[in-house]
Amino acid sequence: MIIDAHHHLWRPERGYAWLDAPELATIRRPFTPADMTAELAAAGVDGTVLVEGGRCHPDEAAEFLGYAADTAPILAVVAWLDVAAGDVAATVERYRGLRGGDYLAGVRSQVQGEADPDYLDRPDVRRGLAELAAAGLVFDLVIRADQLPAAARAARALPQLRFVLDHLGKPRIDEGGAGLRRWRGPLSDLAACPNVTAKLSGLVTEAGPDWTPDDLRPFVEVAVEEFGPQRLMFGSDWPVCLLRSDYAGVARALAAALPPLSAAERHEILAGTAVRAYDLARRVAQLPPAPAGEPHPTGKA
Repeated sequence: MIIDAHHHLWRPERGYAWLDAPELATIRRPFTPADMTAELAAAGVDGTVLVEGGRCHPDEAAEFLGYAADTAPILAVVAWLDVAAGDVAATVERYRGLRGGDYLAGVRSQVQGEADPDYLDRPDVRRGLAELAAAGLVFDLVIRADQLPAAARAARALPQLRFVLDHLGKPRIDEGGAGLRRWRGPLSDLAACPNVTAKLSGLVTEAGPDWTPDDLRPFVEVAVEEFGPQRLMFGSDWPVCLLRSDYAGVARALAAALPPLSAAERHEILAGTAVRAYDLARRVAQLPPAPAGEPHPTGKA
């Protein structure tokens, strides 16, 4: 069983302004459920978690939940929600009332776009996070490395809320040892919170254009040391990863960067943690047999 805990879909014409940046031309095109399903079949991946893609509009939630209802490999959706808006509980209920609303497992705000590194300390944000906890949803943290301390404070203040750290907090892998040193301490503080899990995702895009798995390895090893396999999960970050690598290349890089692990520990990263973090057990039990394809480069577990 392999679950990709982080991927995106989008149609740029529907409002993904961030894709207008010249350096993103490679991924400035539609990515559909059919495209995703083909990637999964080729890689031997059984299921996925579809994550909001920066459109920052509630219509995207309706679209993605509909995709989940119609696309067997999509096990859950992490939708966009402005956690500081003051209507978090009402928005969650509205999402749950949509077609496919029972696939809603979590939400995230584009915290990485906030200039304030202490954004997650704001009272309005904390109130919104508390409403998410009451609703039983996960909050995905898409944050910069300098926002990790505020994330740790939020996780300690709200032990009843499950947090998932996307992309390990976007360490500056391209800066090598200097990036590692600035990131490691704050990551350790966040990992000390038992209500936080993390995704081994998005790392190739934080590395330089000539990256190798050796560039990723120190960061992945720290993540395994701090969180343990039981609180880490694989995520492709497809199609953003195409800026640096194809789907299979991301999986091979993770396999090469991981320290030696037992089969049980590898299973946790490839599936077990995602099942627990996003409450996927019922969905996983309903999956059809995986289509025949090339073995996943990280190894079936």
